[in-house]
Amino acid sequence: MTLADLAGPADLAGLSTADLEVLAEEIRAFLIEKVRIGGGHLGPNLGAVELTIALHRVFDSPRDLLLFDTGHQAYVHKLLTGRQHDFDGLRQAGGVSGYPSRTESPHDVIENSHASTALSYADGLAKAFALRGADRRVVAVVGDGALTGGMCWEALNNLGAARDRPVVVVLNDNGRSYAPTVGGVADHLALLRGGPTAANLFTTLGFAYLGPVDGHDVDAVERVLVEAAKLNRPVVVHCVTVKGKGYAPAEADEADRMHAVGARSGGGGRSWTSVFADSIVELGATRPDLVCLTAAMTRPAGLGPFAERFPSRVFDVGIAEQHAVTSAAGLAMGGLHPVVAIYATFLSRAFDQVLMDVALHRLGVTFVLDRAGVTGPDGASHHGMWDASVLPVVPGLRLAAPRDPASLRELLAIAVSISDAPTVLRYPKASVGPDIPSVRRAAGYDVLREEPGAPVLLVAVGPLAGACLAAADELARHDVPVTVVDPQWTMPLHPGLVRFAAEHRLALAVEDTTETGALGGRLAQALAATGESTCAATFALPRAFLPHASRDEILRAHGLDAGGIAATVLKRLALMKAEVA
Repeated sequence: MTLADLAGPADLAGLSTADLEVLAEEIRAFLIEKVRIGGGHLGPNLGAVELTIALHRVFDSPRDLLLFDTGHQAYVHKLLTGRQHDFDGLRQAGGVSGYPSRTESPHDVIENSHASTALSYADGLAKAFALRGADRRVVAVVGDGALTGGMCWEALNNLGAARDRPVVVVLNDNGRSYAPTVGGVADHLALLRGGPTAANLFTTLGFAYLGPVDGHDVDAVERVLVEAAKLNRPVVVHCVTVKGKGYAPAEADEADRMHAVGARSGGGGRSWTSVFADSIVELGATRPDLVCLTAAMTRPAGLGPFAERFPSRVFDVGIAEQHAVTSAAGLAMGGLHPVVAIYATFLSRAFDQVLMDVALHRLGVTFVLDRAGVTGPDGASHHGMWDASVLPVVPGLRLAAPRDPASLRELLAIAVSISDAPTVLRYPKASVGPDIPSVRRAAGYDVLREEPGAPVLLVAVGPLAGACLAAADELARHDVPVTVVDPQWTMPLHPGLVRFAAEHRLALAVEDTTETGALGGRLAQALAATGESTCAATFALPRAFLPHASRDEILRAHGLDAGGIAATVLKRLALMKAEVA
């Protein structure tokens, strides 16, 4: 049977060991071809081929629930559940998601791409099945990288104590998240990889422990999974795998084993991440008190060059965002200035620590949020569209959105100079354009385009400055003069921006974040408090989970391109005119 003939997991049952080996190689070749063309997570899936085949031969999905932690290792699962014919559209608008998706298949259970959560889902599902008398298995596939996250251990603490709750934890141990896994847990797993010991962390917590087993031997993995199912108790099955298995360029990639590859294209240009990477090295050379932290994403978050230049001043804490933030608070208390480089979507996991451990103590910690706003093909759980709407409630916090490389360098330098409050910089996953010069600088904003007596003010937040300037050009062709400003710091709201907005009939804040809590709402509130008649509004993303597509496609779909911004201004002006009439 070929991959093309496979309709679902039931078709695996009659295959011989030789057939399964052929299928595994076919799956690898398929993934290499499709992912290298369209982009996506390659290394993790090449390392999970035989393991996933064995899971689907032993357990009866979707009756038995297979939970994939993080989810980027679920491509093989998608192929085995009949979605191979849709992979040409992987991570494209309307196509197959790069993560499990409940709307795609009943075999997909959890969609969240944030790590270290599957064991908690498993705990709740197993409790629910027990209370309802449902005879269904719960299997959680979790990587060794995810075990550096605290949620895993909170769940293991509960699961291990429930001896009558038959959850199977499949530990996919490849020794890496992006880079090699760090910390004491990694050291312990390395010890276990050498062979069984009399006791280990898992048995001490109450689990049965089976392994280590070669995760690329389908028969061996099947045998141990069958044994695990028969135990009818919580059990850890330790599978040792190789990230990037079977593809020489991935296995030779010391950085991250081709964790994620971009789609083939004609090139892109310099990224926001690379501008930050260079800027933080320059600052580090003159600021010996500057230290950097990351949650298992040293290179993806732009800290690779800093780590090479100042290795003793970079701390990778593993997939542990809460710990990263409070550890940064401790570093600040100790007289250093920490920079926490993290994806915007992941900072939401540590909001309490930002609020209570950093801001409450008035500590100078700088957060650099990569992948802010619309991220694109990774979908709903990766869009960084919440931070700019949530963080403004934090007392004392200052939030900046650079519009170009020059402003990123400038704002980062200001941020790390502030020692008595948290500071945040956010920028998208995108190519950075040329510098956008200002016409003049005023207190609280840069003027990018000025039309004396203009009725409309566009408050362009961060990288949407280019679209706002293009929209102003289009509106000029409709005889609507527009002034465009960049506030740089969107929190706190500067009184100078409020005063300048009051000189216009319409002030529209254009922002790549969720409309609830965005800058436009705060500006409208401030204008109302002063009794001004200016109509101020937010033009941002809806309060919704947005599906995967390219960044440009999503922004265009929600009117956050030049044409959409111009159309919105014209529509609002027409409504205002109708209200007056």
